[in-house]
Amino acid sequence: MGIWRESLILFRNTEESSFPCNGVLPHVLFESVSSHGGDFIISKKQHEIRSSKISRGSHLRVRRGWIWSQIFVEEEDPTPRKIGQLKSDYDTGDFTIKYILSGEGAGEIFKIDEYTGDIYLSQRLDRELKPFYILQAQAINRSSKQPVEPESEFIIKVQDINDNAPEFINEPYVSSIPEMCPTGTTVIQVTATDADDPMFGSNAKLIYSILEGEPYFSVEPKTGIIVTSLPNMDREARETYLVVVQVKDMLGLTGGYSATTTVTISLMDVNDNGPTFQHNLYTFAISESAPVGTTVGRIMADDGDVGLNAKMNYSLEDLEESSTFTIQTDPDTQEGIVILAQPLDYESKRRFVIAVEAINENIDTRFLSAYEFHDRTTLKITVTNVDEPPIFYETLYVWKVLESAQIGTQVGTVYAKDTDTTNNPIRYSISKSSDTRQMFRIDPSNGTVYVASLLDRETAAWYNLTINAREISDEQLCSSVSLHITVLDINDNMPILSQDYQPYVCEDTQAGELIELISATDADDPVDGHHFYFSMIPDKHINPNFTIRDNQDNTASILARRSTFTQHDRTQYHLPVVIRDSGSPTLSSTTTLTIRVCACQPTGHCPSDGVEVSPDISMQILLGLSLCLITLAVMSTLMLTVRRYKTLWQDKMATQELETVEFSEKILSFAIPETESSQTVPLRHPRRRERKLCREEVTTSIRMSLRHSHLIGPEDIVFQQFIMDRLAEADEDPDVPPFDCLHTYAFEGTGSVTGSLSSLESATFDPCMSQTHDVGQHLLRLSPWLGAAADETSF
Repeated sequence: MGIWRESLILFRNTEESSFPCNGVLPHVLFESVSSHGGDFIISKKQHEIRSSKISRGSHLRVRRGWIWSQIFVEEEDPTPRKIGQLKSDYDTGDFTIKYILSGEGAGEIFKIDEYTGDIYLSQRLDRELKPFYILQAQAINRSSKQPVEPESEFIIKVQDINDNAPEFINEPYVSSIPEMCPTGTTVIQVTATDADDPMFGSNAKLIYSILEGEPYFSVEPKTGIIVTSLPNMDREARETYLVVVQVKDMLGLTGGYSATTTVTISLMDVNDNGPTFQHNLYTFAISESAPVGTTVGRIMADDGDVGLNAKMNYSLEDLEESSTFTIQTDPDTQEGIVILAQPLDYESKRRFVIAVEAINENIDTRFLSAYEFHDRTTLKITVTNVDEPPIFYETLYVWKVLESAQIGTQVGTVYAKDTDTTNNPIRYSISKSSDTRQMFRIDPSNGTVYVASLLDRETAAWYNLTINAREISDEQLCSSVSLHITVLDINDNMPILSQDYQPYVCEDTQAGELIELISATDADDPVDGHHFYFSMIPDKHINPNFTIRDNQDNTASILARRSTFTQHDRTQYHLPVVIRDSGSPTLSSTTTLTIRVCACQPTGHCPSDGVEVSPDISMQILLGLSLCLITLAVMSTLMLTVRRYKTLWQDKMATQELETVEFSEKILSFAIPETESSQTVPLRHPRRRERKLCREEVTTSIRMSLRHSHLIGPEDIVFQQFIMDRLAEADEDPDVPPFDCLHTYAFEGTGSVTGSLSSLESATFDPCMSQTHDVGQHLLRLSPWLGAAADETSF
């Protein structure tokens, strides 16, 4: 059975072809081909006829003899089946030609019978995963293995079926529109997609409709745009709408797929409502003692709008023409807060009636008239009575008093009253913390202030007092006021020099030269300021040395009357200076200046005790020097105290030894090697004086004598006198050796290497040692003879 259909033939020639028509190779041709049982065969004869027709009138080459069109295979069919056949014009049916299939899915999804060229589908296809497959076909001779036909390429296209439902994208859908908007206002657009082929049939052709949300909204069927279908929707009546939209494929025909989505639509507020008070009269009460700034109460006008459209301002229209209260808008709650702006007095006014108006900040006349954005109400405020403390007539008292005022002088009077209807009596007092020295007192009954102590402006120029007023019936009701008293000055202080001047005159000073510029000061404070007058003591004789010139600017110049001052004639001069002030009465003082005669340096400075004191020495340097001197003095005192204590301790120990030890007569013997002679001298007389000689004095004397002994011999009178002096010292001093022992002193002479030997002050001296000393080279040299220090001496 043969079926003719119009099919798309695709071919690719593996051989090179040329088309002179603009050089373009046509790859796509529409042909009518015969299909027998799904086989797509183009005979060689038909191909030759076409080729001959094309060749006439053109220069195209004759093409090869086998071409296959694309094959259509429906998706989602799991049945293995034959989908087509490849057939060469050279195939005579003797199976000498072998068909080979390669490319996408060859051998797995698509299989070919190598003898007949039949193509089979072995698996289910899904167009949404892969819409087409490109394969290559080849026919070869089984014996020679040579291609009978050149390799050619063809396409197996997967044909779509409606196997996918539409799906909404960009969910969830949320939108807002202003309330009271007109019909047809665009709200939002919903969008759905379908995975089926939009180019094949109606599988992917969608249509939208509303399931829920009518009659308020509608949707465009093809675009999915949602619009309003009802005018003047009011947010205050309903704020949120849920619209359910459905989408169907196959243009909504039966058997198609569908999907739904929900769109949330909110109405945005517009100012279509004005403020409205719920009551025509609001009543509040407040105590008369409430401080300024106290909140009296809150009122509120309702407004159905929200946000900026609900913002409003409140204002007061006081019907009794006072500004005792104010009103503010709470930014969070939009309430009107009534606040006390001035102090209240129950005795003066007990009730206030005030008109309150509320008005929107943002007025939109598209919905309401301007008058509808206003509303008014009445506010009634009642003042309650409170027993109040006394009130002073003034908030601050400022008085003045002369410093010469006597005790008991009246300074002024403060006044206070009880404003309550009872009008209780009041008692006055001065706060002790403000008048610690009790300079003033107050009459407790009438508030008159008196001077209680003598005043001195130079000590305290003003006083700040706190006056208290208490009700006698209830002392807890107390009020206070500040009293400022200024002490006025009188001329009761004499002028004096502003500093301690130390003037000097140089020896080479010339007549008329300035010696010193002086100024004065006065503890008083006259209203017109100070003015001082300088002069010398009136005398019948004119001062021949110096004069004073008043500079009329509260300073005076001391000038030299003559030249050539010398220290030889006189070292200093005395000059009395009289200073008068301009007060009433006039006061004066006399100060005597001592003017030194000085041999000045070339720079004009006068040395102090031969050393010129530089004026540049800072106070810090002087303070540092003073601290150093004080430190040295303290250290010296401590050292002397320690030395004195040590001396007393040594004297005490020596006294104890004298009480227990019996002294015997000591004999000093010395021998001279050359003469082998000796002389015995008594060391201590039995009737010796009890005189204590310091060890340091003995040491010093010995050193002074030993320094000269190397120049003399034992026969010399000086040497003999030295021995006698030492014996006398030993007799008189019990604290130095020898102690009941015999010691030998030998003089080696001036040429001895070791020099003279002595046991005095020996570091290893033993008063009872009987062994003789080794006089060899191991003995130490007598360093004190050469003037060494005491700690280097060894005998």
